[in-house]
Amino acid sequence: MIELPNKIDKSELANKPRVVFDGIIEEIDTEEKAQKAIEILSKERVVGFDTETRPSFTKGVAHKIALLQISTGSYGYLFRLNKIGIPDCVADFLSNPAIIKVGISIKDDFHSLSSRRVFEPAGFVELQELCGEMGIEERGLQKLYGLLFDERISKNQQLSNWEIESLTESQRQYAAIDAWACLRIYNYIIELKKSGEYRIVRKYAEESNT
Repeated sequence: MIELPNKIDKSELANKPRVVFDGIIEEIDTEEKAQKAIEILSKERVVGFDTETRPSFTKGVAHKIALLQISTGSYGYLFRLNKIGIPDCVADFLSNPAIIKVGISIKDDFHSLSSRRVFEPAGFVELQELCGEMGIEERGLQKLYGLLFDERISKNQQLSNWEIESLTESQRQYAAIDAWACLRIYNYIIELKKSGEYRIVRKYAEESNT
């Protein structure tokens, strides 16, 4: 029987080892590369999904979504939407109900993506809902991952410039990890639910979700 706390303390999370994505990361900055990546991704049953937007530090100024991350267990594809927009092949993939796309706070992602192109999202799974059904009360990716896998996702690159000409290695790692982590959480939760061999322990009854 696997015991999982309903929440995780911030100080406990800070002491966990940092996650490293050891798969292959590919930047997609042309429509030709996008087509090839989507052909590969379309063979998958489930993929991880996330997005990044350049932060704005000026009141009234907002930037369009810059990056779409789609991950398999061993590949992280980083679609540079600020360079290629959302090509037909990508829009079709995001609208394909046959491929499960797993993310967190996906309604926010849909809103951001629609600023570049209108499409009908299909096949998406919200991790906040999936984990909530089990009794896990955390909603952020960092805490969910730490709670389940005893590792820490670094957020150091979250507010970096996602529109720069060439992403840094730290940005590439951060972006790939966020999508891959969603996929890993989904696969783990599905297996737990199938087995029924788990119990949620109310360890932090008063801890905030923030």
